[in-house]
Amino acid sequence: MSNTIITKPTLVVNCGSSSIKYALLSEDNQHRITGLAENLGLDDARIVHKSVEGEKTEVHIPGANHKAALVKIMELLGDQSPIAVGHRVVHGGREFSSAEKVTPHVIKEVKRLKALAPLHNPANATGIEAVQAIHPDLPQVVVFDTAFHQTMPPKAFRYAIPKEMYENDFIRRYGFHGTSHAYLSERASKLTDKEGPHGWLIAHLGNGSSATAVYNGESLDTSMGLTPLEGLMMGTRCGDVDPSLHIHLKRTMGLNLEEIDTILNKESGLLGVSGVSNDMRTVESIANDDSHPHQADAQLAVEMFCYRAGKYLASLSCALPELTGIIFSGGIGENSATIRGRILDVMRHFALDVDSSKNDALFGGNEGSFHGENSRYELWVIPTDEEFQIAEETRQVLGL
Repeated sequence: MSNTIITKPTLVVNCGSSSIKYALLSEDNQHRITGLAENLGLDDARIVHKSVEGEKTEVHIPGANHKAALVKIMELLGDQSPIAVGHRVVHGGREFSSAEKVTPHVIKEVKRLKALAPLHNPANATGIEAVQAIHPDLPQVVVFDTAFHQTMPPKAFRYAIPKEMYENDFIRRYGFHGTSHAYLSERASKLTDKEGPHGWLIAHLGNGSSATAVYNGESLDTSMGLTPLEGLMMGTRCGDVDPSLHIHLKRTMGLNLEEIDTILNKESGLLGVSGVSNDMRTVESIANDDSHPHQADAQLAVEMFCYRAGKYLASLSCALPELTGIIFSGGIGENSATIRGRILDVMRHFALDVDSSKNDALFGGNEGSFHGENSRYELWVIPTDEEFQIAEETRQVLGL
């Protein structure tokens, strides 16, 4: 049991279909407890809990569901009782443009929007109701992944399809990774010496990747669309493809929609092109291994990933009234100097000056700039902190 008492802590909960990622953050964000409950519903369900001091505890909870796991998580927190809970919810549709206090209406809407996020919103709703059942008087807030992008103008979020499909069925671009892009743009605007308003191109690069143009704290365009499949090439997602690919695969290969959806979401991207892995570290290693039979495929996967990211960032600059700089984050963006450099090579017309020694030093949680003195625009690596962003928005909604 930790001897450090976290003051006025906020619990951040991110429920997946069979997992719960959580973090308890102090009011000043100087202390946090983190953990992950995984394999829920199975015999090997467990919680890996990390104390304020970083000590790990593993607890096996065979067959536990979300509610049972949250009961155990609350026990592991001990005397560190949260004053509020903030939930990450993937899809808020058109209705929610900011974080919202949990009400019966909000829960109903989160469930209704499962049509837009069938793998995520039902699990998010389960987490909200589980906390309600355990601590009915504990205030809760939902922070939507899509809300930050509600500032996009119609020219950016509308698809060129019949307007009735937008008006009646809400078919439009929503964007995702909103809490990450909100945190990164705000953090960069605090770090820069340039006077605002600031215009940022943000590359959140990981197994899921997205790019966003943010000006004066508002998202003006982003790479993901109706679903997280649109946009950049990712770990297992294909990103942009010809919209007629679905019908082509049905006609030529006899695949049904579910099979095609599985291919594009789970078997494509780095994994599909390299043939070996969705992990950029593995793919890069094989790309540099002259003896590996998949070297050429891995090299192409890296080249495609970097080219498409650079192309997207360049195109998103069109959304900004003014460009201050480019931000890299996410597992790949924060840790691979090589990938950052290759992406910026694609953007050769932007008069960027990369300080290679600074770039090489930015990994493993390090934050800093890596632009040279002759660079037209700033270059930053900023580790994202979605838990902090969710906790902050939760406190703001509740007036804490």
